[in-house]
Amino acid sequence: MAILVKIGKAATEEPKKLEPIKIELNIRKTLDGDILIFDHADIDIVVMPKKNKVVALSKEQMSDMIYGAQHRLFEYLRKKGVIDFSSVQGGSVYGSMQATMLAPEDSSNVTQHVILNISKFIDEERPYFDFVQSYMDKEEDRVIDPDNLHSTDLGDVPHSSEKGSIRPDRVRDPYGLGMSHY
Repeated sequence: MAILVKIGKAATEEPKKLEPIKIELNIRKTLDGDILIFDHADIDIVVMPKKNKVVALSKEQMSDMIYGAQHRLFEYLRKKGVIDFSSVQGGSVYGSMQATMLAPEDSSNVTQHVILNISKFIDEERPYFDFVQSYMDKEEDRVIDPDNLHSTDLGDVPHSSEKGSIRPDRVRDPYGLGMSHY
């Protein structure tokens, strides 16, 4: 919803037509009309127009990272005036959080506002996702294909008289831990 204020000469000009906003999301609609958004790396977001709710579900397992993502989502939606912040609570599904969408004063579609704001939230979080993914890829490359400094060719490791941490001259039973064999 845009508020247009005109002062002076601008008051006599015709208002500009608003262009439709295009967003790209990995989004699906369920048979009962709920909207599922899968773009966030840590959480799945469900917009329930019939129940007037937004629900954030964990993608995998519950952790502090998941709770942090859910908290950031609902804090963002609260600041944008889309949800009632006093309604944020744990959901009926383990590890979920939910909030009630605010009813608009005019006849605008609240679901479109919520989806637009969720899209903007995901765009703000995307650099973090990209950084974590880049780090994980580099770590995987480091382990799978190490450089010459951190690797040895087969047969390059010199032999020694003792190898490993288990010494044959030590007793390995509960009654003689660490004692020399007599």
